[in-house]
Amino acid sequence: MPFDVLAARLWRRRSRIGLFAVLLFAMGTAFILAWPRAYVATAILAPAETNGIATSQILSPAPLLGGGLLDSRPSGNFAVYLATLRSPDAAAMLLRETALGTYLAARRQAGVTGAIRRAFGLVHPVSADDAADWLRRNLSVTPAQQTVTWTLAVAHRDRDLALSILSHLHAFAEAQIRRDLRTTVDRRLALLARRLTQETDVYQRQVLFDLVAQQQRFGLVLAADEAVAGRLVSAPSVEVDPSLPNRPLLLMLLAPAAMLLAAALAMLRITAEGARKRRLHAGYAD
Repeated sequence: MPFDVLAARLWRRRSRIGLFAVLLFAMGTAFILAWPRAYVATAILAPAETNGIATSQILSPAPLLGGGLLDSRPSGNFAVYLATLRSPDAAAMLLRETALGTYLAARRQAGVTGAIRRAFGLVHPVSADDAADWLRRNLSVTPAQQTVTWTLAVAHRDRDLALSILSHLHAFAEAQIRRDLRTTVDRRLALLARRLTQETDVYQRQVLFDLVAQQQRFGLVLAADEAVAGRLVSAPSVEVDPSLPNRPLLLMLLAPAAMLLAAALAMLRITAEGARKRRLHAGYAD
């Protein structure tokens, strides 16, 4: 169908297209306004490797920065920190130490789907897999474009629970890395102590004593440094008013989308009518 003919037919149906677009916009607006809003808890961190006396640099003879000038991937203890935030251990910790399990259980039993689960006996206790799935969907980790800082954000309908989850995640990841480093230092000291009891050469014993002193220095650094992976630039905090979803933005995007959808449906109908008329003419011609 030529474009000018299609445009003319659309113009003749402009009132119906506009009415249908208004109906679509009203339905979308009702859905957006009924969508439960969530609070966002945020924290800004900088990798501990950015400091001159970073623990990871002291514990390692080689620098633990990125692979090159253009490599923006996290490295060192901070990379392990980011992975720990979404680990199964972190999800299990949230079930133990926060009210996330209670929230997930209540949400599972609410609404029509909850009634169906209860009717058919499909209600199961909340597991660590459920917490891990929620964590993957609601925790965001965003690097800054101009600086080395990273932003952690947790969205939740309960304002206090959002802040509690973010604080527990940060504390858990830091403690996990500190515990791993402490275990490494203790294992090295134990091995060196066993070698010292067996070594009789004076020069070798002096080398071993130097290594013991080095590991003891590492242990002292671990005990003194408050951050071994992510140093807080801005402590975890939560907004006063909920911000998700962004209703003004969604409504602004919904208006042209409703108009385009109404026009597309009108074009499909015009095309279908034209195809039907062509088939009728072909049948009469036969």
